[in-house]
Amino acid sequence: MKISLAQRRARLGVRHHLAAPAATVEEAAGGVVALHATDPASVFLAAWARAPEVGVADVERALYEDRTLLRLLGMRRTVFVAEVATAALVQAGCASDIAVKQRKLLEQHLGTVGHPTNVEDPPSWLADVAASVEKALRARGSATAQDLVDDEPRLRQQLHMAKGKPYAAIGNVTSRVLFQLAVDGRIVRGRPRGSWLSTQYHWAPLDGWLPGGLPPVPPADARAELARRWLRAFGPAPVADLRWWTGWTAGQTKQALAAVAPTEVDLDGEPGLVLSDDLEPVPEPAPWVALLPALDPTPMGWSARDWYLGPHRPALFDRSGNIGPTAWCDGRVVGAWAQRPTGEVVLRLLEDVGADRAAALEAEAARLTTWLGDTRVVPKFRTPAERELST
Repeated sequence: MKISLAQRRARLGVRHHLAAPAATVEEAAGGVVALHATDPASVFLAAWARAPEVGVADVERALYEDRTLLRLLGMRRTVFVAEVATAALVQAGCASDIAVKQRKLLEQHLGTVGHPTNVEDPPSWLADVAASVEKALRARGSATAQDLVDDEPRLRQQLHMAKGKPYAAIGNVTSRVLFQLAVDGRIVRGRPRGSWLSTQYHWAPLDGWLPGGLPPVPPADARAELARRWLRAFGPAPVADLRWWTGWTAGQTKQALAAVAPTEVDLDGEPGLVLSDDLEPVPEPAPWVALLPALDPTPMGWSARDWYLGPHRPALFDRSGNIGPTAWCDGRVVGAWAQRPTGEVVLRLLEDVGADRAAALEAEAARLTTWLGDTRVVPKFRTPAERELST
């Protein structure tokens, strides 16, 4: 069975809520499995692009009051925001493996690059400090990193990374220990210390933030369900795209797909997979345009991107593979956008899209300018097109 490029783009538009808007931020997140959250602004702007009636307060309510969405570290050691049920799958299917690797790495660093001296018996030291930090956090209910340093002075232990190199740095282990507790599923990032653009958070015990914590899921079951959800949102697609998105090993990917039992299809000469109950074509949506933020989950959902990105990669990605703000028409990237210091959102089209589509994109830019108001958003990872446009 062959699935056309036009059908892949139609599915992207409808299922990612770009051609068929979502009513809530939870629905917007579920349409792409999870929202990227390495850059806090991406969560809010990705929701805005998919749910026109959603404002900053709606996203904050879902994250911090209703707690229907959870911020956690998951696929590819990246921070995401997901619905709670999806977060449980991410924790069991991705984060738990990451936790094992990161703990071993931190123990190694404590024992070899400690400053001014190494830590004796790093595994015992780390376990004791982590337990002490968690106890202090439970006593407070929620706390900043500095609060926890005050409670547990051993968080001031330092590491001398890349000693002898031009980029050598000495820093406390505070963030590394909190990262470890978070990826272990013991603590969670709560409200930011500042505005919705802040990258500094109050921390809370996970089972206090969500009564009972996340529901336990066997890792193999979690990976199978994550694969199913990804294929529903991003399929049809090659196996390599799923493995890249999840960060799984080849064996884990194979096992997950065996449980899902997808159907192999032809994607213009390349093999791809689609859920076996998802073979019927999605009706072509009405013409649509969208402005997506840096690190949006749609362009970051596949590793093979030429079918929607075209020749525009050099202008839109930084050197580490992070995408900047993009302009879309009917399932493909056609340009970039940025916010100037005045607050105005401006566009640069990288190809001719016709007068109607260009006008629709300008209208979206004006809508986003109004939505942002006095807020100024600078992407955490700058790209060539965004840098040029923002001046």
